[in-house]
Amino acid sequence: MDFEYSEKVQGLRKRLNDFMEANIYPMEREYREYFRSTENPWTTPPLMQELKKKARAEGLWNLFYPRGHGVNDALSNLEYAPLAEIMGRVVWAAEVFNCNAPDSGNMETLILYGTDQQKERWLKPVLSGEIRSGFAMTEPGSACSDATNVSCEIRKDGDTYIINGRKWFTTGAMRDSCKILILMGKTDPGNRDRYRQQSMILVPRDTPGVKIVRHTRTFGYDDAPFGEPEILFQNVHVPAENLLLGEGHGFEIAQGRLGPGRIHHCMRLIGCAQRALELACGRVESRSTFGRKISQHQSVREDIARAFCNIEQARLLTLMAADRMDRHGNKEARDLIAAIKIVAPAMACKVIDNAIQMHGAAGLTEDVFLAEAYNYARQIRIADGPDQVHMMALGKQIIQRYS
Repeated sequence: MDFEYSEKVQGLRKRLNDFMEANIYPMEREYREYFRSTENPWTTPPLMQELKKKARAEGLWNLFYPRGHGVNDALSNLEYAPLAEIMGRVVWAAEVFNCNAPDSGNMETLILYGTDQQKERWLKPVLSGEIRSGFAMTEPGSACSDATNVSCEIRKDGDTYIINGRKWFTTGAMRDSCKILILMGKTDPGNRDRYRQQSMILVPRDTPGVKIVRHTRTFGYDDAPFGEPEILFQNVHVPAENLLLGEGHGFEIAQGRLGPGRIHHCMRLIGCAQRALELACGRVESRSTFGRKISQHQSVREDIARAFCNIEQARLLTLMAADRMDRHGNKEARDLIAAIKIVAPAMACKVIDNAIQMHGAAGLTEDVFLAEAYNYARQIRIADGPDQVHMMALGKQIIQRYS
């Protein structure tokens, strides 16, 4: 196995690191302040629009784009991994490069499963950054860690579908620029094959009957400007051509969408954890207790050493999973995708939590990025499948392999 990044990737890493140093780290405080001062936190900050223009001008745009789908110089998963890690060092930075969830996952869904008409109407403006999107799958009344539990009704009526149901944690749906939702629901609830009951459909957010019930927060964070709303879909009529791939393919699309999405989150979380470790090292060297630097205390050194080991292990497992996805496809890499989805968020939670502890009270404040990073890491232990589901699936695969 070659552990060196290619010359191409090394060049992109340098350009991306330089961009972060020059344009993003200096703007972190101003970005946060914008949402305190604005009356509408669901509007994209002007500084974000300027950063996007700079990123596009420097060729750092849509780096996530999947290889083999019409873009000649598209990156492989293995090539993209270290770039996503750099973006993950600031929780909101991925949007600057049009590589943020849920938009990247929605774009991949449309690239893989959309019709030419759907791509023209919705994919192109999201790829260009003109509009944003949301993903409506999770429901407050169902345990959607088992996706077959989705209960939202999608009923055919002539040349339209009528949608009735309630979703929540629909990431991205609060923002003003969100124009399209990808919704998963049931078109055939009586089908004996429970994996063929679901479908996915495109729902313009301004369709009559789409009602924002409330915005949900996690640990007090509102995730502005994206938002995580609860949405009521009440007799929502959309054209039949808005269905993705056809009736009964919702679970299939979800699996195709979530594979890359899961590993992208893990890539970014490694960046979060790496930055937390670096900040912790600086903090413990700059403060003293009981007559010596905090960095000289044995327990602190042990926590730093464990953090280093755990980050390196997670990084290597992520790269291994990405490499297998590139070589053999997402299905053949599902064991490693599940493994890294179990490992990386839990690792990031632990590393960031220890970094908070080393910062003392400051670690709980907005003066450093740690509390927000912990919120993100803790969410991802649930989002795109909770730890327990991935462990159950991975355990089953391993038993079948060796029994």
